[in-house]
Amino acid sequence: MWGDWGMGWGWGIFGALHMLLWWVLIILGIVVLVKWLAGGSSRREHASGDGALEILKARYAKGEISREQFDQIKRDLKG
Repeated sequence: MWGDWGMGWGWGIFGALHMLLWWVLIILGIVVLVKWLAGGSSRREHASGDGALEILKARYAKGEISREQFDQIKRDLKG
């Protein structure tokens, strides 16, 4: 009876899985887009060498490198 009106359970579980997959793909696409747009500034920061200098400062602060090593690496990064 329901099949005659086009309101039956024709797809059953496959219809529900299809709808779930569709929404997962839409949400995943939005997340990827937001990360891509927000990640632009951090890529520029690392490209300019600021990231390397911050790592160098952190290593010096932890005592992993000496003052002479710090100064030498800092000159190498700037020049």
